Amino acid sequence: MKPKSFPKQKQKLPGEESRMTPGPEVIREGYRGSGKLAGTVALITGGDSGIGRSVALHFAREGADVAIAYLSEDNDARDTRDMVKAEGRKCLLLKGNLRKTSFCKKIVTQTVQKLGVLNILVNNAAMQVPEKAVQEISPANLQATFETNIYPFFHAVAEALKHLSKGDAIINTTSVTAYRGSEHLLDYSSTKGAIVTFTRSLSTMLVEKQIRVNAVAPGPIWTPLIPASFSPDEVAKFGQDVPMKRAGQPSEVAPAYVYLACADSSYMTGQVLHINGGELIGG
Repeated sequence: MKPKSFPKQKQKLPGEESRMTPGPEVIREGYRGSGKLAGTVALITGGDSGIGRSVALHFAREGADVAIAYLSEDNDARDTRDMVKAEGRKCLLLKGNLRKTSFCKKIVTQTVQKLGVLNILVNNAAMQVPEKAVQEISPANLQATFETNIYPFFHAVAEALKHLSKGDAIINTTSVTAYRGSEHLLDYSSTKGAIVTFTRSLSTMLVEKQIRVNAVAPGPIWTPLIPASFSPDEVAKFGQDVPMKRAGQPSEVAPAYVYLACADSSYMTGQVLHINGGELIGG
């Protein structure tokens, strides 16, 4: 049974999964891979923890080798690598700052050099700094949020398109906040709205190449970003305001990425899947 509340806790950004109580569910018991991604290679930004870690593990169980880009969370990254290797797949760790264009290019070239090919790009890394008023958003945090949450999508895709081909996929992580807004995450939700538009526009740009571009819009999901962003009191009641009255787990989101990465979604591009605990969202 998924918890409806969490112990009060606080971390510093970007947060570490190994310090969360309880730890997120990465893959549900009984999830069986069926070779949907056999022989493919995926690059996942923010793949060390949270949704990214869960996606990496699900992809591995479906037969993919994975590369994960991360900022500084070495312990989480190594844990993810161990999980992927336990599935019998390769896992390449790529440490660096996605705010640097050179690193966005490097993660693509390194993936191809080390793993041989690139079939799936998952743009997932993000940051958020809650503020209650627009005038409280510092210029530095505003810049950092946009340079982390949307700029790397452009740079990584531009490099990845040198290697992606017919039947390959790009998957972007947006958010429920792109659709309903967020009074305390104005800059973050703005970047997530940009990701929706990016997804739709890029899908049109690449449709003739038969490279599919879709997105996932998670609602409140229990990841390291939560105790690293919110107060202990907010953490304790996180996710209780959705119809299901609880936060979701990464294991409940990652299968959507499997669907969008494999041939099951071959007639789908420019779309967004909403995994949000029952919140009714238009678009």
